[in-house]
Amino acid sequence: MASSIERVFCESVDIMYNRAAGLIDLSPGLSEKIRVCNATYTTKFGVRLGGKIQTFTGYRAVHSDHMEPVKGGIRYSSSVNQDEVEALAALMTYKCALVDVPFGGSKGGLCINPSEFDEYELELITRRFASELIKRDLIHPSQNVPAPDMGTGEREMAWIADQYSQINTTDIDAKACVTGKPINIGGIAGRIEATGRGVQYALREFFRDPNDVGEASLSGTLEGKRIIVQGLGNVGYHVAKFLSEEDGVIIIGVIERDGAVYSDNGLDADVLKCWIKENGGVAGFPNATYIEAGAAVLEQECDILIPAASEGVIHSENAPRVIAPLIVEAANGPITAQADEILRKKGCTIVPDMYVNAGGVIVSYFEWVKNLSHMRFGRMQRREQQARNELIIRELESVSEVMGDKWNISSSFRKKFRQGAGELELVRSGLDDSMRGALQEMRAILHEKDNVTDFRTAAYLVAIEKIAATYDLKGH
Repeated sequence: MASSIERVFCESVDIMYNRAAGLIDLSPGLSEKIRVCNATYTTKFGVRLGGKIQTFTGYRAVHSDHMEPVKGGIRYSSSVNQDEVEALAALMTYKCALVDVPFGGSKGGLCINPSEFDEYELELITRRFASELIKRDLIHPSQNVPAPDMGTGEREMAWIADQYSQINTTDIDAKACVTGKPINIGGIAGRIEATGRGVQYALREFFRDPNDVGEASLSGTLEGKRIIVQGLGNVGYHVAKFLSEEDGVIIIGVIERDGAVYSDNGLDADVLKCWIKENGGVAGFPNATYIEAGAAVLEQECDILIPAASEGVIHSENAPRVIAPLIVEAANGPITAQADEILRKKGCTIVPDMYVNAGGVIVSYFEWVKNLSHMRFGRMQRREQQARNELIIRELESVSEVMGDKWNISSSFRKKFRQGAGELELVRSGLDDSMRGALQEMRAILHEKDNVTDFRTAAYLVAIEKIAATYDLKGH
């Protein structure tokens, strides 16, 4: 546990913002305007469940509307509070600016333990909460667009989208009121795994620069790197799966609510995920060592540590014992401001949350654009691309015959090359490009400014300068 004097999550975000803002020529008034949360709406509403009315508390914070609509998920958790929602909204503002997604930052939360209610009850609660936000334009395609977060998913987004459509029956762009929907009601291919896929692309781009890798006291490529993942939810599961299956990393440890499992030989993400679903936790998982005090595994030796669950898991008390040379923040705020300072002084390289987990909002942006255009990506060009690629293959083979070569294109290559890009391929391409571009901007800051020595400060600087430029151009 963090000590009683540990800064709360909201204050940690402010500390990190102020550290970066103090390094650039920004007027105090504009700096404060960028930092503060514009508005937070709190609602307390009743829902009749089992013949009794239960009252629930929900929040929707709008941190910055320098760009509209504002964007940010809705989380369901019994720990949801105003400070947390406002801190997450601030991170959304900086995150969107960093990866060039034209949204302001917002966030929502409902103080509820979803496991205490059945599906029918959750639908009633969700629709009631959505109605409270919709009637104040806190859910709207051109003003405020939610998405899934901790405790919510496609199902809840489908309920919210339907509720909005029922209230706004003539809005032709109604589907764009929320992202993270099922594909058959306006969602987009690749959204479920988008955050995990973005973490993978972030790590790939990091390892493309030998200087970055060397600064983290590592060498070579991702292949063979030993990784510990904290949290095997949607993000952690996809991170572990993609990195192990496609990049050759070894997942040696996974930390969950009931403890952790560890194996030098590696853990299979799919098998472990099924075990957790069937048994309610990682305890008893075969061919691995179970560690009841799961948080202690954060301090185990590894090449890369990926906290992918909740905020504040690395704090001032355990940070001195964390020895991973590279930490990749797949969760929001997993390292407190005090822990961040301790780790940086130890020489640890931290790739920050506002960059690493931006995959979700990037693909949400693609979904929003798809909903506004009323056409899935790839529909117009996929077959044309396929036909053009086939012409290239045939021309190459005909040239080979004229030249007298016995060169033939393999059937596997032909199949891959002739295939035009569909929605999923285009989504992955756009996500990869966005993640590469953002890290390259952060690297440029690190190379240009002698007083910037870490990726988090560089990320904040990139974001702050873009937001400040927008306010200046608008005359605010």
